[in-house]
Amino acid sequence: MSAPVRHYVGGGFDTSGDPFPLVDPVTGRTVGEVPSAPVEVVDRAVRAAREALRGPWGTWSPADRARALHRIADGIERRFEEFVVAECADTGKPRELAAGVDIPRAIANFRAYADLLAGRSEQSWHTATPDGRGALNYTVRKPLGVVAVISPWNLPLLLLTWKVAPALAMGNTVVAKPSELTPGTACLLAEVTAEAELPAGVFNLVHGPGADAAGQWLTEHPGVDAIAFTGESGTGTTIMRAAAARLAPVSFELGGKNAGLVFADADLDRAVAGTLRSAFTHSGQVCLCTERLYVERSVFDAFAERLADGTRALGGYGPMISAAHRDKVLGHLAKAAADGEVLAGGGVPSFGDERDGGFHVEPTVLRGLPEDHPTVREEIFGPVVHLAPFDTEAEALALANAGPYGLAATVWTDDLARAHRVAPALEVGIAWVNTWNLRDLRTPFGGVKASGIGREGGDHSLDFFSEPMNVCVKL
Repeated sequence: MSAPVRHYVGGGFDTSGDPFPLVDPVTGRTVGEVPSAPVEVVDRAVRAAREALRGPWGTWSPADRARALHRIADGIERRFEEFVVAECADTGKPRELAAGVDIPRAIANFRAYADLLAGRSEQSWHTATPDGRGALNYTVRKPLGVVAVISPWNLPLLLLTWKVAPALAMGNTVVAKPSELTPGTACLLAEVTAEAELPAGVFNLVHGPGADAAGQWLTEHPGVDAIAFTGESGTGTTIMRAAAARLAPVSFELGGKNAGLVFADADLDRAVAGTLRSAFTHSGQVCLCTERLYVERSVFDAFAERLADGTRALGGYGPMISAAHRDKVLGHLAKAAADGEVLAGGGVPSFGDERDGGFHVEPTVLRGLPEDHPTVREEIFGPVVHLAPFDTEAEALALANAGPYGLAATVWTDDLARAHRVAPALEVGIAWVNTWNLRDLRTPFGGVKASGIGREGGDHSLDFFSEPMNVCVKL
């Protein structure tokens, strides 16, 4: 790792707390240690954030804050290689993914919200009154206060900055807790915020697990005014209970069991190539990845054969994040092999080098499982996609919309009318037609059902991280 793992509280670094091992998922070796923040450090971070709200940060104008976000983006750019190295070391993802997506997107997050903030306006109304003189009503956006940001291990910097940037833009202070498995880029971000001359306490960072540790103490802290979380749906339920005790607002991006639909009129070559990306990017460890694929029966066999061939030809994929997660994925594959058919993959690759000690799983294509099978119903979050045929458009929609999740979906068709008919009928927060993971940072992002609460992106994030106040002036 390029940076030591330290807490950052009130403008200073420390390593308080009992350490736990940091493991390289590529080799399975222990490569460092992470301090687990004691409750006293979490409390100190929240108090530092509260003090910063009352201090200089509270006097900064939107233009001042926008300039600060640009300085943070500049700082990440200057240390780009350090961030790439840390991201790859923590997650095991291929360098081209970290350097081509994760770190550039983190920079873009700060720049996008700085620019949105600079161009943002509030509403005003002239209101008639009985005396004919009227009144002026206008809105003022005020920060929520101290925001807890809890981010996951799969896209550590991207998803952390996706929340930190708009929270800071609207004048909040932040206490961040990254996944205990991937602390590296968060530590570098703390250094960059210090270099960007943010007042002490505006950005704070604590490390540790969730239950009975930093995550729980942060979400239950009475000094935390709002919580932004990305992670597993069950954890979201636990956090929501903690927030409910003090009616703190929450923004949740949770799990998914995303479906794809391939119609017979689709360009199969493009659909296969797109599915290889949507199923296996970052070894399936992206909340948007496709785990269920429904293919029109007339092209099912041809598509399955092409997808299996493409899957076997994949190279350069990374490991699962941990031994426990690898074992979870392999457990699903064992059940699937017993009850269905494995078209490609299904096991653990052999490299003949130090990677054999890591947590790799082969990209896998399955078919033949019933819709109520655990591998089809439960989120796996690994390089696994199950194929099933459909006969009608109505059946395809019913299959895609079944289940508790509703984050994202893909539709592959060359019929424009069908695309516009099917995509809005999907019970998801985002539907892609003839593409996958094509993002505009101004658009709403989030899920329905067990996949989340609220929307992130553009003005949606700025609205969440602020409270509108109405001012009425009698003229």
